[in-house]
Amino acid sequence: MFSFFKKKPVTPDVPVTSTPTPAPAVPTVAPAVPAAAPAPQAEPLLDFEMETAARPEAKQSWMSRLKAGLSKTSANLSVLFVGARIDDELYEELEAALLMADAGMDATQYLLDALKRKVKEDKLLDAAAVKAALKVLMIDLLRPLEKSFELGRHQPTVMMISGVNGAGKTTTIGKLAKHMQAHGQSVLLAAGDTFRAAAREQLMVWGQRNNVTVVSQESGDPAAVSYDAVQSGKAKGTNIVMIDTAGRLPTQLHLMEELKKIKRVIGKGMDGAPHETLLVIDGNTGQNALAQVKAFDEALQLTGLIITKLDGTAKGGVIAAIARVRPVPVYFIGIGEKIEDLQPFNAAEFVEALLG
Repeated sequence: MFSFFKKKPVTPDVPVTSTPTPAPAVPTVAPAVPAAAPAPQAEPLLDFEMETAARPEAKQSWMSRLKAGLSKTSANLSVLFVGARIDDELYEELEAALLMADAGMDATQYLLDALKRKVKEDKLLDAAAVKAALKVLMIDLLRPLEKSFELGRHQPTVMMISGVNGAGKTTTIGKLAKHMQAHGQSVLLAAGDTFRAAAREQLMVWGQRNNVTVVSQESGDPAAVSYDAVQSGKAKGTNIVMIDTAGRLPTQLHLMEELKKIKRVIGKGMDGAPHETLLVIDGNTGQNALAQVKAFDEALQLTGLIITKLDGTAKGGVIAAIARVRPVPVYFIGIGEKIEDLQPFNAAEFVEALLG
């Protein structure tokens, strides 16, 4: 298993408990030249990036799982260029395959127009060369969605996490908490999903598994729970406060207003919070996922997305639609139930798994 994290030497790893103690400062390394002034310390930062440079076997394992996870989406795309002639029929088949993958009309037309120009300008006659050109175009389209997930700039870092019922929101929170703990980050969870039956109990189970404190109130107000969690995190010196908010449809306007209230109350608990406002979306929902991104972004000003269940869908092309219509960063993608099956989104890896 490889991790999300790439650490910069500011805060050392410490054992994580539900009531963590501040870690000691890392000793400053003496400069190589005595006469030179020491370089200033960088601001504390922790990037969620895959540390695969020194572990090629980990990268290979992830790529094999990613290809398998995206197999349903790539089924109609990967075979198009096998022995294909470069003609209108190929472009029509490519258009149909992209639309079937829920890339959407905007992204599909953009890729087709760009590919036709590339084929004409570079006089591409070989199917393999055209496929390689399409890969480059897709990577360029999706790359703006890549963004490092930074922690350490705030104490605590407050994350507000939303999503409709069934998207895998609470499970995703548990996976993220586990990975953060594995890299010396103390975590506190807030059971702000008071709307869905058993949501509080589900988060409590994750808290017990990870030995993490869960702030909750039975039948409590979600904004009050969120506020209490932020105050608790500040008092205990916790690194990360993750707030689970109720799953809801963007058409439920009164519930969307409640989400806005939760965000405002979190801000009263800590200036500048929440520092991350994330939306978990189910890859199976295809174009409906794009509608969710639009609605939640307008209500909450999203900082990032987590797309789950890509292994069970043929609609993974929705990421292309998001890139064209509402390019909110995709922090993580999920292609399975295991903790290591939730990894940072990388455009080049995604396209390679999609087109082979």
